[in-house]
Amino acid sequence: MDHVSFFWLKPENNKIVKGLESEFYALVKDAIRHNRLILPPIPEVLAKLLELCKHEETSVHDVADLLLDDPSITALIIKTSNTVIFNRRNVICHDIFTAVSRLGIFRVRDIVAAYTVQELKNNANFSLECNNILKHSAQNSRQLAATMAVIASRLPNKSHQKNKLEVDKCLLAGLLADIGLFGLIHEYQAYLDSGNYLDLDIAKYIFENCCDKSSETVLKHWGFDEDFLAVATNTKQHSYPENHNSQYLDAARMASHLLMYRNDDADIDTHEIELDLYAAELMYELTNISDSEFNGLTKEAMQNSGL
Repeated sequence: MDHVSFFWLKPENNKIVKGLESEFYALVKDAIRHNRLILPPIPEVLAKLLELCKHEETSVHDVADLLLDDPSITALIIKTSNTVIFNRRNVICHDIFTAVSRLGIFRVRDIVAAYTVQELKNNANFSLECNNILKHSAQNSRQLAATMAVIASRLPNKSHQKNKLEVDKCLLAGLLADIGLFGLIHEYQAYLDSGNYLDLDIAKYIFENCCDKSSETVLKHWGFDEDFLAVATNTKQHSYPENHNSQYLDAARMASHLLMYRNDDADIDTHEIELDLYAAELMYELTNISDSEFNGLTKEAMQNSGL
């Protein structure tokens, strides 16, 4: 087949792809080390909020005062704190101090970060092809997040475990799962702007294979906990105790499997998950409802979050 590039002949293709993958991952790590891997245009309030969350002495007043500098973010936090998922006691609040007190400092950070990343994906300023990749990523992460939220909201009714999944944390972990993709595309665009060439199909392969590493690097840099890292990397974190059950990773794997099933994804044949009795019952229930009913559940989950 004369039209097939030599690149795709075994075993040379694996060596070249692995080399390119390593180069791009090195670029992302280097960008993190030198504070170049910024998701432009991140609001200044998010950068300051991330810094505040690194200090134990930070108070609710500190975060509330910071958010007041950005009216749109302030409105977002107040609105979100009054939604079904985040307002468990069903008590309406009208001021930013009460909203931050209800949500907690770290959950405020999570919400602002998730909202900002979604906005950036939908309003990126790269090439048309890269912008489409990010918009598709935004759609996929919302699907994953909503499905994780549906699973988390229903699993406690079928489980006697003491540590229940938090619906809001599941939703946010799903939204931030592929946060590293933006950095990879940013590096890819810079790579091209420097006079280099890399076919987009090869770049997509690299994005897919480096996204988990890039996301882990970003989330660690921003101070997110092990549950967020586990979902982003699809890997149980080394910092977990030996007998710790990574419930958020389990929920993400269940959500991914469910979406693959509903989208008739051929890769589902190689996608394995471990389920206890309660999770297996829930998966059976969710795979046997109609598409319209399932879509209604996920749409409701997103609406209940305000995101």
